[in-house]
Amino acid sequence: MRTNVVTVPKAASRAIEATEEHLRFLEDTYCSHGDTVHYSPKPKFFSECNGSYLYDEGGTPFLDLQMWYSAVNFGYRNERLNATVHRQLDRLPQVASQYLHREKVELAAMIAQDAERKFGHKGRVHFNVGGSQAIEDSLKLVRNYTGGKSLMFAFEGGYHGRTLGASAITSSYRYRRRYGHFGDRAQFVEFPYHFRGPKGMSKEEYGEQCIAKFARLFESEYNGVWDPKAGKSEYAAFYIEPIQGTGGYVIPPMNFFKGLKSVLDQHGILLVVDEIQMGVYRTGKLWSVEHFGVSPDILVFGKAITNGLNPLSGVWAKEELINPTVFPPGSTHSTFASNPMGTAVALETMKMLQEEDFGASIMAKGAYFLDGLKQLQRTHAIVGDVDGLGLALRMEICQADSYTPDKATMDWLCDEGMKGDLQVGVKTYGLVLDVGGYHKNVITFAPSLLITYEEIDQALALLDQLLIRAVRR
Repeated sequence: MRTNVVTVPKAASRAIEATEEHLRFLEDTYCSHGDTVHYSPKPKFFSECNGSYLYDEGGTPFLDLQMWYSAVNFGYRNERLNATVHRQLDRLPQVASQYLHREKVELAAMIAQDAERKFGHKGRVHFNVGGSQAIEDSLKLVRNYTGGKSLMFAFEGGYHGRTLGASAITSSYRYRRRYGHFGDRAQFVEFPYHFRGPKGMSKEEYGEQCIAKFARLFESEYNGVWDPKAGKSEYAAFYIEPIQGTGGYVIPPMNFFKGLKSVLDQHGILLVVDEIQMGVYRTGKLWSVEHFGVSPDILVFGKAITNGLNPLSGVWAKEELINPTVFPPGSTHSTFASNPMGTAVALETMKMLQEEDFGASIMAKGAYFLDGLKQLQRTHAIVGDVDGLGLALRMEICQADSYTPDKATMDWLCDEGMKGDLQVGVKTYGLVLDVGGYHKNVITFAPSLLITYEEIDQALALLDQLLIRAVRR
């Protein structure tokens, strides 16, 4: 692992600065900002990566605690997975999706067989190239199976993508504001976000209250979702993230989804689980929904299944929703769906996960990291809440009252970490953080699942420095 800071001569530094200045001019002139996130006026340029680190042109290591929004769960330039890509590139890098290749079939079988063991239902797997596209495919499955029903439930704070269909079930209006609606917007239901929930309730009591509020919608026909005479709901499915991602890594009480699933089953409503950000062992299990003791009807995955090396996403669905008699060839399509580069590395990822006890390691590292975050919470009043499950962790940045959301300080912390001037011993580092939360004041931590305990200690030391700077600024 690369750890040494490179010393760049002054002349070389000036050349780097001139090159970056020219690149920024070209980017400002020719690049759409619609496909890159310009939350900072000058997004950072990086030139190399390895393990848990990104490196700028000057050789400064930036400890990455978001790993491409949890797409690179197994570290940058993972030797085993990179080698798989090289082998596939030299053997069968391209083939049209109307034909078959071994990696697609074996990967689908591995995922489906695992799901059958865990959820007790036979199912099939359908591939695509991105999370939003897989969500769109799941919407087709739902609407097809329910006779064209287009209304869905989803959670406040939920995020499912930015295509027109996916944004309709994403609670943030800002993703729809410029484009209007293509179909029906979901009805958004309260998620048990305990830190900002009713005071005086335990996490479990708040979860039960949220279930009771949802169940009340079915008490009579006048709540607008249920016809008790026909025993039919106007709504087809409930889309959930077991742990909210963009919403701020909000972790519900462990009893919550069992209660929710009971209401759904009573009223013939499908449960669709979005595992795009939390799947592939982010929480210590292959799918985060496994922590909560419920079985989905449809499960959507993506991101880390290829460690970010090649776009691949997919949908697992119960046999009755996806078998060829109800979802025949051509029901949905992408030129690059089930591409051999993606399926090959995803297959190797799944094999790798079966060879070691990743779950135990991730839970232990997560507990260690969370304990360190709690120590920072006790030291710094601006840390209002910390929580975590596995290596999905959160730190909510607040004003000095430890409760009022402080987005301005959150933004400042991110920009300050990108300066690359933090110190651990005699070495200089940067820190890559991601912003989430209902008020955009939450640091959402998604470090490499292979992060070392030494790197966790380093992360905590860098966070401590940032928090001290934030108060003194």
